[in-house]
Amino acid sequence: MSKSLKSTLFLIIILACSFSVYAQDKKLPLLDVLSTIEYKFKVSFSYADKVIKGVMVDFDQQDNLDNILSKLQLQTSLKFNRLDDHFITVTGSVSNFTFQKLDEITISSYLTSGISKNKSGHITITPKSFEILPGLIEPDILQTIQAIPGVLSVDETVSNINVRGGTHDQNLILYDGIKIYQSGHFFGLISAFNPYLTKQVAVIKNGTSAKFGDGVSSMIDMQLFDDTDSDFSAGIGVNMITADGFVIIPLAKKTQLQLATRRAITDVLNTPTYNQYFKRVFQDSEVTSNDTSTSNNQTFRFSDISLKLLHDIGKNDKLRFTLLNVFNQLDFEESSNTNNPESNTNQLKQQNRASALQYEHVWNNKLNTSIKGYYSNYDLKSSDYDMVNNQRLIQENNVVDNGFNIDANYSINQSLSVLGGFQFNEVAVSNLEEVNSPFFSRNLKRSLNTYSAYAETVFSSKNKNSLIKLGLRHNYFKNFEITTTEPRVHLSQRLLKDFRIEVSGELKSQSTSQLIDLQNDFLGVEKRRWVLANNNTIPIQKSKQVSLGLTYNKNKLLLSAEGYYKFVDGITTRSQGLQNQYQFINAIGNYDVKGIDVLINKRIEAFSTWLSYSYSTNNYTFKNLNNNTPFPSNFDVRHQINYGSTYSWQQLKLAFGVNWHSGKPFTQPDTSNPTTGNTINYQAPNSSRLDAYIRADLSATYQFKLGENKAVIGASIWNILDKENTLNTYYTIENNQVTKVENVSLGLTPNVSFRVKF
Repeated sequence: MSKSLKSTLFLIIILACSFSVYAQDKKLPLLDVLSTIEYKFKVSFSYADKVIKGVMVDFDQQDNLDNILSKLQLQTSLKFNRLDDHFITVTGSVSNFTFQKLDEITISSYLTSGISKNKSGHITITPKSFEILPGLIEPDILQTIQAIPGVLSVDETVSNINVRGGTHDQNLILYDGIKIYQSGHFFGLISAFNPYLTKQVAVIKNGTSAKFGDGVSSMIDMQLFDDTDSDFSAGIGVNMITADGFVIIPLAKKTQLQLATRRAITDVLNTPTYNQYFKRVFQDSEVTSNDTSTSNNQTFRFSDISLKLLHDIGKNDKLRFTLLNVFNQLDFEESSNTNNPESNTNQLKQQNRASALQYEHVWNNKLNTSIKGYYSNYDLKSSDYDMVNNQRLIQENNVVDNGFNIDANYSINQSLSVLGGFQFNEVAVSNLEEVNSPFFSRNLKRSLNTYSAYAETVFSSKNKNSLIKLGLRHNYFKNFEITTTEPRVHLSQRLLKDFRIEVSGELKSQSTSQLIDLQNDFLGVEKRRWVLANNNTIPIQKSKQVSLGLTYNKNKLLLSAEGYYKFVDGITTRSQGLQNQYQFINAIGNYDVKGIDVLINKRIEAFSTWLSYSYSTNNYTFKNLNNNTPFPSNFDVRHQINYGSTYSWQQLKLAFGVNWHSGKPFTQPDTSNPTTGNTINYQAPNSSRLDAYIRADLSATYQFKLGENKAVIGASIWNILDKENTLNTYYTIENNQVTKVENVSLGLTPNVSFRVKF
């Protein structure tokens, strides 16, 4: 057993044994009491902050849950509604801005506390209620969603999430309604979004609301807190990669500031976690040494800052401003391996700035309207010095996305509501390449204006057994004079009390995508660049999807199965990252996916365990390639199994899990005739497969009192078995010699965290 593994296991034992339970005073804020109940009884509360603000209660920890809820209800004017064994709503008197209705939750603890499923079919993650998952000690948003059946990252990163066989750029990622083009720090190993201001995250694999365009594969919708009545709160935390903090400040009676920031500690402190991350991210890139030069003095840092300003103008009007800035920077010196060595500094910067301003007016208890303007700017820059040829290559990729939405929501009665709106969007994308010797410069710029209108109706029966959501979206791409009409549907019906059947379908389109020109672009670290459809070599992508699911939920046992079919047209070979005979061919085609996702989840008091299995076939078809015969997609992972268990004992949380999936396809050279001149002769495309991937993870957290504040300490081990999984295999040729290149996964990676909430 390695030294780092022994140290981390020892720390976890210390967490379990060395803390005592602190006694609490009788009179406590209801907010603190509910938090304690959630941890102790493995339940989750749903409430508006204004409902429980300032409420003080007596609380006896020795009572059972039913007695506690009864006593709380007697002490307050609130009503505690138990939807099932794990989910409880807290309601009070009606106040301003109560027009919007919560989508009723049908499964409250989907895998673990803080993850739920509602009648619209969305999987919802609530970071505030999130407890623990294997390998995670903090609520990393994009790592967490990979525990959901049908969601996978073939290279372990959050910047390459594959939902039902799609590419990462086919996921619509929204941050408070703003489209985000950069999803990861450390070039994909850490989510770029601070979870401590995030109210909830909805993951939608099918049946998307007609309100949303883009995202032919899925939608990940992050929503920040939107209530001005919250009291002051703050928190700070540190782990072996980052330090962060957040604060919620009531500036006035109806004005509030939310602020969160995070910064890497990697440029000032070298940790075992950082070393493992660095080794994983920068393998097979110019940051590592090669025959003609040596890189050293690497400096890597990243940061993000989130801000939201909330102001209720009056009884029925509110104003919201959101700001996000995500930043990564890598600098390293490259020295020539000669008798007279020279050195130059290479640099890579990646940044996404986003902002939005929204005004909402409540006309009455049936109608509200809102208007939002937004701006998102993604910028990727690299400066790469070639020591051998004495050349400097500058590359830039820039996206400017701005527009506005006008939306209206009308509630006809308690069962029926309609919504509709108009949206305008302008996207401009530029790609720059510049070489100093011999001088060459190319800057390709393109922009596209899109006008969209949508309408949707939602019917929910009074007995809550039935839900029908029907929507229609119409897009007009002005530059191409092309229109698309996209119906959306989701049906949910309760059967025989404990069963629920769901049917979803959608047509979607998107105009932006990511391409790879050369595998060594942007220092070989961030190879993909955003491009805009040109209605020629890069068409608008269009998808259609249908799914049918059945769920059984009774006595803390959850069984679910969902079959689906998805077809996406308008993809290009350059968008798929092919590293075979088609790497430098630009062809247009499609992929189709057929699959099924199955989940079994059982909860026994403080213990929860789950097992999920996904099966799918994912094939490309490119006209005039491979004799027009379909061949396996780069993301054709046929089998995927995830096992996980969590256990709670008082304030201690433990989690263990195993992730396994079959190997993804790759293409080998022809064994009998591997080369012709300086060209590789390949076998049939994607006709070989990597070995299966397997990884086991462990994590633990302990919550305790630190003076008057709450503190949490955690420890985790990613890849306990230190299994070296091959994530990608490809071949290069030099001097008629073929070389096999393999990219491997993260090895055994420990992490420790400490947080305090004030």
